Amino acid sequence: MSDFDAIDSLLASVTPDVDLPDAQARRDLREQAGLSKAQVARALGVSPSTVSGWETSREPTGEVRAKYAYLLDGLAAKLAPPAPEPVQAEPAEPEAGEPEPVTQEPAAPDVVADLADDADDVEALATPEPCVLCGNPAGQRVAGFPQHLDPADCATAAPSAPREEERTAPRPGMKTAPPSEAKTAPRTIRDFGAGRPKTPTRRAFQPPSESSGLIARSVAAALAASGGDVDEATAALVKKAIPDAMALLDETRKGARYDVVAHPWMPDVLKKQSARGADQVWEARPKWTRDALPPGEHEVTALDINGAYLSALKTHLPIGQLEHSTGFDHDRRRAGVHLITPPHWEHDAVLPNPIGQRDEPGPLWVTEPTLRLLQRLSGPKHALCEPPEIHESFTSGATENLLEKFRVELKEARDAAIADDDGVTLEYVKAMYSKFVSTMGESNYNRELYRPDWMHLIRSQAFANLWMKALKAHEEGLTVVRAMGTDELHVIGDWRRVFPEGRAVTEVKVKDVYTAGTPVDEPTVPGEQQD
Repeated sequence: MSDFDAIDSLLASVTPDVDLPDAQARRDLREQAGLSKAQVARALGVSPSTVSGWETSREPTGEVRAKYAYLLDGLAAKLAPPAPEPVQAEPAEPEAGEPEPVTQEPAAPDVVADLADDADDVEALATPEPCVLCGNPAGQRVAGFPQHLDPADCATAAPSAPREEERTAPRPGMKTAPPSEAKTAPRTIRDFGAGRPKTPTRRAFQPPSESSGLIARSVAAALAASGGDVDEATAALVKKAIPDAMALLDETRKGARYDVVAHPWMPDVLKKQSARGADQVWEARPKWTRDALPPGEHEVTALDINGAYLSALKTHLPIGQLEHSTGFDHDRRRAGVHLITPPHWEHDAVLPNPIGQRDEPGPLWVTEPTLRLLQRLSGPKHALCEPPEIHESFTSGATENLLEKFRVELKEARDAAIADDDGVTLEYVKAMYSKFVSTMGESNYNRELYRPDWMHLIRSQAFANLWMKALKAHEEGLTVVRAMGTDELHVIGDWRRVFPEGRAVTEVKVKDVYTAGTPVDEPTVPGEQQD
């Protein structure tokens, strides 16, 4: 082989760098076509998490890049708007004295349906507020969130220069992240071409979710691959619990009102202070044991709270990028993290401190569930403490139902597994929701979702749920002996009249029974002879 043959062979092995649309447009094209990440991944021979990476920040290389470009080009061609109709000749001008014909363009059916759906929840705003979907000023609030009623205002119209200034200007008491610090622009209304057809603001017109049965199909496939070996199938399912949980989340979010902003800018308080350190957010994890028991010897029951993290998925989660504010006011339509001075707690003898065991005095950053718990306990119903003092906050418009379909899907699979004594599915589901929560922060195992704020809020909600169970036990006359972590509550007394027993997420089960306290000496009967 000559030197030139070697060069020709080398040149032939080089794959040209095919141009691709930006990451946001790639996701737009897939979602417009109603395709899941798993479908695209199968067609290209990669994993769903790889597709997710291409739709956020990473770039495909080599032969798969050319295949991906071919797919995107085909989707763009199929989704292109139809060619414009031929221009009709203008009608003849009316005779003098004859009224001009009046034409009216009918309202788009998707807009009409959207307005009809939201009619009961629409509130006119005296002062426009940034739309939670596109960030431009909106004159209405729908279901508690400012947004545009007409999809065209979000989806197609590029704001003029004054409108852009208005959108980026901070609201009173609020400031957004500096552009240089933003990791990924938190867009949720997407536009991948000037000729893109109008789409509704809400995503209720997407294909219906295919999530139902995903868990069962994964379990069946794992059992088949293992030849029916339960241990091998369980190990395989647990190993892929994180990507499977993300695929399930993607399916359950189809048709939802709000998009999940997967990689927003995060303030410094939510960033690790060192490589092995933690951020500044305090989760208020209970770690409390009663100092003194009532006189006598007692039987203590250690109760296990079922599915603590699964239940905690129902909590107020910020939808988009966090914004900074100062002052004591708390808007319950928003959620995030707050710098507070916690109130003094005077009930350590019978109940744990709701902010956990903290030795350092002064302000600290807490999550939304912790703040709401303190505000609840300071209210007239309980009056157990003073209200917390809020100094500053990082919050966004929030909803309690952002992960509700995802939670219900996991809960129903868990319930069915318990009813069928299906240990494989039970361990798989448990791994899905526990690893989902633990890796949505800064983790090398889950790069599809970077929401350390969500991780802290969900965990804190689990701690707050346990604390409220301790309060319920105390109010019902039980003696609370211990509260630990997310799921451990030790009590003295007839707990079955307070908590239902079972394995459902609304029930508790017995973890241990032990004896504590000092036996009381039996009294001497008068007249009885002593030895």
